[in-house]
Amino acid sequence: MRILLIRHAEPDYTNDSITEKGKREAMLLSDRIARYDIRDFYVSPLGRARDTAAYTLQKTGRNAEILSWLQEFRGKYPDPETGRLRLAWDIPPRIWTDYPGVYDFRTFLNNPLFDTGDFREIWTETANGVQALMKRYGFTKSGPVWLCDNNRSETIALFCHFGISMAVISCLADISPFILWHRFLCFPSSVTEVVTEEREKGVVSFRITKLGDITHLESAGEPRSDAGLYPECYTGIDTTEAGNSGLFPDRNP
Repeated sequence: MRILLIRHAEPDYTNDSITEKGKREAMLLSDRIARYDIRDFYVSPLGRARDTAAYTLQKTGRNAEILSWLQEFRGKYPDPETGRLRLAWDIPPRIWTDYPGVYDFRTFLNNPLFDTGDFREIWTETANGVQALMKRYGFTKSGPVWLCDNNRSETIALFCHFGISMAVISCLADISPFILWHRFLCFPSSVTEVVTEEREKGVVSFRITKLGDITHLESAGEPRSDAGLYPECYTGIDTTEAGNSGLFPDRNP
Protein backbone atom coordinates (compact mmCIF):
# COMPACT_ATOMS: atom_id res chain seq x y z
CA MET A 1 0.00 0.00 0.00
CA ARG A 2 1.07 3.56 -0.64
CA ILE A 3 0.01 6.65 1.31
CA LEU A 4 0.51 10.16 -0.09
CA LEU A 5 0.61 12.96 2.46
CA ILE A 6 0.12 16.22 0.58
CA ARG A 7 0.71 19.56 2.26
CA HIS A 8 -1.57 22.41 1.26
CA ALA A 9 -0.26 25.03 -1.16
CA GLU A 10 1.13 28.38 0.05
CA PRO A 11 -1.30 29.43 2.79
CA ASP A 12 -3.30 32.58 3.30
CA TYR A 13 -3.76 32.05 7.02
CA THR A 14 -5.88 35.17 7.48
CA ASN A 15 -8.61 33.79 5.22
CA ASP A 16 -7.82 30.09 5.77
CA SER A 17 -7.26 29.67 2.07
CA ILE A 18 -4.30 29.77 -0.31
CA THR A 19 -2.52 32.71 -1.90
CA GLU A 20 -2.35 33.50 -5.61
CA LYS A 21 0.99 31.73 -5.67
CA GLY A 22 -0.66 28.87 -3.80
CA LYS A 23 -3.24 28.58 -6.55
CA ARG A 24 -0.46 28.13 -9.11
CA GLU A 25 1.11 25.49 -6.88
CA ALA A 26 -2.21 23.67 -6.47
CA MET A 27 -2.76 23.66 -10.22
CA LEU A 28 0.67 22.16 -10.90
CA LEU A 29 0.11 19.67 -8.10
CA SER A 30 -3.20 18.61 -9.65
CA ASP A 31 -1.47 17.88 -12.97
CA ARG A 32 0.81 15.51 -11.09
CA ILE A 33 -1.73 13.78 -8.84
CA ALA A 34 -4.25 13.35 -11.65
CA ARG A 35 -1.81 10.93 -13.31
CA TYR A 36 -1.81 8.63 -10.29
CA ASP A 37 -4.22 5.79 -9.68
CA ILE A 38 -5.70 6.90 -6.36
CA ARG A 39 -8.18 4.62 -4.66
CA ASP A 40 -9.42 7.13 -2.08
CA PHE A 41 -8.95 10.81 -1.33
CA TYR A 42 -9.10 12.34 2.15
CA VAL A 43 -8.85 15.97 3.19
CA SER A 44 -8.50 18.13 6.28
CA PRO A 45 -11.55 20.22 7.19
CA LEU A 46 -9.48 23.41 7.05
CA GLY A 47 -9.92 25.73 4.09
CA ARG A 48 -6.33 25.86 2.89
CA ALA A 49 -6.20 22.07 2.52
CA ARG A 50 -9.64 21.86 0.92
CA ASP A 51 -8.84 24.67 -1.53
CA THR A 52 -5.64 22.88 -2.51
CA ALA A 53 -7.42 19.56 -2.98
CA ALA A 54 -10.18 21.17 -5.04
CA TYR A 55 -7.91 21.52 -8.08
CA THR A 56 -7.12 17.81 -8.11
CA LEU A 57 -10.67 16.72 -7.33
CA GLN A 58 -12.11 18.87 -10.09
CA LYS A 59 -9.56 17.60 -12.60
CA THR A 60 -10.22 13.96 -11.72
CA GLY A 61 -13.96 14.21 -11.13
CA ARG A 62 -13.50 12.71 -7.68
CA ASN A 63 -14.59 13.54 -4.14
CA ALA A 64 -12.61 13.54 -0.92
CA GLU A 65 -13.81 12.47 2.50
CA ILE A 66 -13.24 15.04 5.22
CA LEU A 67 -11.50 13.64 8.31
CA SER A 68 -11.83 15.97 11.30
CA TRP A 69 -8.64 14.69 12.96
CA LEU A 70 -6.65 15.50 9.81
CA GLN A 71 -6.72 19.23 10.55
CA GLU A 72 -3.40 20.80 11.50
CA PHE A 73 -2.03 19.29 14.71
CA ARG A 74 -3.28 21.60 17.44
CA GLY A 75 -2.08 19.97 20.66
CA LYS A 76 -0.58 22.46 23.12
CA TYR A 77 1.40 22.33 26.34
CA PRO A 78 2.96 25.04 28.53
CA ASP A 79 6.27 26.60 27.62
CA PRO A 80 8.40 25.70 30.68
CA GLU A 81 9.94 29.19 30.71
CA THR A 82 6.83 31.35 30.30
CA GLY A 83 3.98 29.01 31.23
CA ARG A 84 2.17 30.07 28.06
CA LEU A 85 0.47 27.29 26.11
CA ARG A 86 2.22 26.75 22.79
CA LEU A 87 1.69 24.42 19.87
CA ALA A 88 3.80 21.29 20.16
CA TRP A 89 5.72 22.00 16.96
CA ASP A 90 6.40 25.65 17.88
CA ILE A 91 8.79 25.32 20.82
CA PRO A 92 12.40 26.59 20.35
CA PRO A 93 14.96 23.77 20.01
CA ARG A 94 16.96 24.85 23.07
CA ILE A 95 13.88 24.03 25.13
CA TRP A 96 12.31 20.92 23.60
CA THR A 97 15.61 19.06 23.19
CA ASP A 98 16.01 19.14 26.97
CA TYR A 99 12.82 17.17 27.56
CA PRO A 100 13.53 13.67 28.95
CA GLY A 101 12.68 10.87 26.54
CA VAL A 102 11.60 13.21 23.75
CA TYR A 103 13.66 11.44 21.07
CA ASP A 104 12.07 8.05 21.72
CA PHE A 105 8.61 7.18 20.38
CA ARG A 106 8.11 4.87 23.35
CA THR A 107 8.67 7.57 25.97
CA PHE A 108 7.98 11.02 24.50
CA LEU A 109 4.36 11.09 25.66
CA ASN A 110 5.34 10.55 29.32
CA ASN A 111 6.89 13.99 29.74
CA PRO A 112 5.35 15.67 32.83
CA LEU A 113 5.02 18.92 30.87
CA PHE A 114 2.17 17.28 29.01
CA ASP A 115 0.20 16.91 32.24
CA THR A 116 -1.07 20.42 31.47
CA GLY A 117 -2.64 21.47 28.20
CA ASP A 118 -4.27 19.21 25.63
CA PHE A 119 -1.24 17.69 23.93
CA ARG A 120 -1.90 14.13 25.11
CA GLU A 121 -5.60 14.42 24.26
CA ILE A 122 -4.94 15.63 20.71
CA TRP A 123 -2.18 13.06 20.24
CA THR A 124 -4.56 10.28 21.25
CA GLU A 125 -7.15 11.66 18.84
CA THR A 126 -4.56 11.61 16.07
CA ALA A 127 -3.31 8.10 16.83
CA ASN A 128 -6.87 6.79 16.98
CA GLY A 129 -7.65 8.52 13.69
CA VAL A 130 -4.66 6.94 11.97
CA GLN A 131 -5.52 3.50 13.29
CA ALA A 132 -9.18 3.85 12.28
CA LEU A 133 -8.17 4.90 8.77
CA MET A 134 -5.72 2.04 8.38
CA LYS A 135 -8.31 -0.41 9.69
CA ARG A 136 -10.44 0.39 6.65
CA TYR A 137 -7.72 -1.21 4.55
CA GLY A 138 -7.20 -4.18 6.83
CA PHE A 139 -4.28 -2.92 8.96
CA THR A 140 -4.10 -3.36 12.73
CA LYS A 141 -1.36 -1.92 14.93
CA SER A 142 0.57 -4.54 16.88
CA GLY A 143 3.37 -2.99 18.91
CA PRO A 144 6.06 -1.64 16.56
CA VAL A 145 4.55 -3.28 13.44
CA TRP A 146 1.22 -3.55 11.68
CA LEU A 147 -0.70 -6.70 10.81
CA CYS A 148 -2.60 -7.11 7.55
CA ASP A 149 -3.87 -10.33 5.98
CA ASN A 150 -4.60 -8.78 2.59
CA ASN A 151 -2.14 -5.98 1.87
CA ARG A 152 -2.63 -4.60 -1.64
CA SER A 153 -0.73 -2.45 -4.10
CA GLU A 154 -3.04 0.57 -3.98
CA THR A 155 -2.75 4.27 -3.14
CA ILE A 156 -4.63 6.70 -0.92
CA ALA A 157 -4.02 10.47 -0.81
CA LEU A 158 -4.42 12.78 2.18
CA PHE A 159 -4.50 16.56 1.62
CA CYS A 160 -3.51 18.09 4.93
CA HIS A 161 -0.79 20.05 6.75
CA PHE A 162 2.84 19.67 7.73
CA GLY A 163 2.32 19.19 11.46
CA ILE A 164 -0.39 16.56 11.15
CA SER A 165 1.37 14.74 8.31
CA MET A 166 4.46 14.33 10.50
CA ALA A 167 2.19 13.07 13.28
CA VAL A 168 0.75 10.51 10.85
CA ILE A 169 4.24 9.34 9.93
CA SER A 170 5.09 9.15 13.63
CA CYS A 171 2.11 6.86 14.23
CA LEU A 172 2.84 4.70 11.19
CA ALA A 173 6.59 4.31 11.70
CA ASP A 174 7.05 4.71 15.48
CA ILE A 175 9.25 7.81 15.16
CA SER A 176 9.05 10.54 17.81
CA PRO A 177 6.97 13.39 16.35
CA PHE A 178 9.34 15.92 17.89
CA ILE A 179 12.14 14.73 15.60
CA LEU A 180 9.90 15.06 12.55
CA TRP A 181 8.36 18.41 13.51
CA HIS A 182 11.64 20.12 14.30
CA ARG A 183 14.25 18.48 12.06
CA PHE A 184 12.37 18.22 8.76
CA LEU A 185 10.13 20.48 6.67
CA CYS A 186 7.84 19.83 3.74
CA PHE A 187 7.26 22.92 1.62
CA PRO A 188 3.75 23.94 0.50
CA SER A 189 2.09 21.61 -2.07
CA SER A 190 4.78 18.98 -1.47
CA VAL A 191 4.13 15.26 -1.68
CA THR A 192 5.39 12.80 0.92
CA GLU A 193 5.19 9.11 0.07
CA VAL A 194 4.93 6.30 2.62
CA VAL A 195 4.86 2.69 1.45
CA THR A 196 4.44 -0.66 3.14
CA GLU A 197 7.11 -3.32 3.35
CA GLU A 198 5.85 -6.85 3.92
CA ARG A 199 8.91 -9.04 4.40
CA GLU A 200 6.96 -11.58 6.43
CA LYS A 201 3.47 -12.60 5.37
CA GLY A 202 0.93 -10.44 7.16
CA VAL A 203 3.52 -8.38 9.07
CA VAL A 204 3.90 -4.87 7.69
CA SER A 205 6.12 -1.88 8.39
CA PHE A 206 6.12 1.55 6.76
CA ARG A 207 8.96 3.30 4.97
CA ILE A 208 9.16 6.92 3.83
CA THR A 209 10.32 6.93 0.21
CA LYS A 210 9.72 10.61 -0.57
CA LEU A 211 9.64 13.50 1.87
CA GLY A 212 8.38 16.90 0.76
CA ASP A 213 8.80 16.22 -2.96
CA ILE A 214 8.11 19.31 -5.11
CA THR A 215 9.27 18.14 -8.53
CA HIS A 216 5.95 19.35 -9.96
CA LEU A 217 7.00 22.90 -9.06
CA GLU A 218 10.64 22.62 -10.08
CA SER A 219 9.86 21.11 -13.48
CA ALA A 220 7.50 24.02 -14.21
CA GLY A 221 9.90 26.68 -12.98
CA GLU A 222 7.62 27.65 -10.09
CA PRO A 223 9.64 28.86 -7.07
CA ARG A 224 9.22 27.15 -3.74
CA SER A 225 7.37 28.88 -0.94
CA ASP A 226 9.18 28.97 2.39
CA ALA A 227 5.98 29.02 4.45
CA GLY A 228 6.66 26.88 7.51
CA LEU A 229 10.36 27.70 7.77
CA TYR A 230 11.82 29.90 10.50
CA PRO A 231 14.47 32.49 9.52
CA GLU A 232 17.81 31.07 8.40
CA CYS A 233 19.68 33.76 10.35
CA TYR A 234 18.42 35.66 13.39
CA THR A 235 16.12 38.55 12.51
CA GLY A 236 14.13 39.02 15.70
CA ILE A 237 11.03 37.89 13.78
CA ASP A 238 10.17 34.43 15.08
CA THR A 239 7.63 33.40 12.46
CA THR A 240 7.11 30.82 9.73
CA GLU A 241 5.08 33.13 7.49
CA ALA A 242 6.07 33.00 3.82
CA GLY A 243 8.94 35.31 2.89
CA ASN A 244 10.55 35.52 6.34
CA SER A 245 13.15 32.75 6.18
CA GLY A 246 15.66 34.73 4.14
CA LEU A 247 16.35 31.74 1.88
CA PHE A 248 14.34 32.46 -1.24
CA PRO A 249 14.29 33.44 -4.04
CA ASP A 250 18.05 34.06 -4.34
CA ARG A 251 18.97 30.44 -3.57
CA ASN A 252 15.94 28.81 -5.16
CA PRO A 253 17.22 26.12 -7.58
